[in-house]
Amino acid sequence: MNKPRRWIASYFTELTTLWDRFWFTPTAPHTLAAIRIAIGLMLLYTHLVLASQLLAFVGTDAWVTTDTVRQLHENDYAWSYLWYVDSPAILWTHHLVTIAVTICFTCGIFTRLTAPAAWFLQLMYMHRLTGALFGLDQMTTMITMYLMLTPCGSVWSVDAWLHRRREAAGRPSRWWLPSASPSIAANIGTRLLQLHLCVIYLFGGVSKMRGEMWWDGTATWFAVSNYEYQSMDMTWIVHYPILFAALSHATVLWETFYCALVWPRLTRPWVLLTAVMVHGGIALFLGMITFGVTMIIANAIFIPPAILQTLCRRQPKA
Repeated sequence: MNKPRRWIASYFTELTTLWDRFWFTPTAPHTLAAIRIAIGLMLLYTHLVLASQLLAFVGTDAWVTTDTVRQLHENDYAWSYLWYVDSPAILWTHHLVTIAVTICFTCGIFTRLTAPAAWFLQLMYMHRLTGALFGLDQMTTMITMYLMLTPCGSVWSVDAWLHRRREAAGRPSRWWLPSASPSIAANIGTRLLQLHLCVIYLFGGVSKMRGEMWWDGTATWFAVSNYEYQSMDMTWIVHYPILFAALSHATVLWETFYCALVWPRLTRPWVLLTAVMVHGGIALFLGMITFGVTMIIANAIFIPPAILQTLCRRQPKA
């Protein structure tokens, strides 16, 4: 084999090795389990908000009627059986089942079943509530979709407790009680969520670059001075134009290059710290608390499971 052919063969061999390592290295489920609990609570919150005025959201005389929603989705593939349900009794029964499934998912009860069920029920609401949705709903649905592909209920859950009891009794394990050992499924779910987050930030950064206010540095000022979103008076920032211009440009820079800088160990802590600051700021100053918190939860997918294992490891008794 001549030198160019050896170089090409070596290159593709190394590429295949990196591909396999990226997707198929077994990973512990602890980060996924922590995200399951946090996102489950956020899902539960949104369902309780819906319950406060359920029929106004999905009833026959809802703010956005089913006929309107069906027309809005005429040219796409969205569908929901809630388009065809008019009975208040059925709608309330359905919603109580949804809340029960979400609680089970959060607590890790039969997670192999309740995780896909929680995602499916949330998706049906997403397609019914067109026009009343927010970034929070889209993020929780997306994260739940990836969690259902993983053994996210194998740690810090009722499933984990049942699994330990079966092991202690010498009984064989069951597929619905997954082991907490590292698995390829946990790694694939983690990678998919990480890549999806990178795509979101990349398009967010590119989209911002199309806006004039992000180029002249006034975007942050207009955001904090908008009374529709303002939860804390930050208009004093008008006296520091260099500050709000720097914040605007730093946001675009961070979002655009998030997809590249979040992978190296050297830059990852700073990228994640910036994520906490940006989304924490949105939560505190722009009134979007749930969305800001959800984005911080999503960024936790880049926290290695070993860190959570170390933090939660029980200290031996003296």
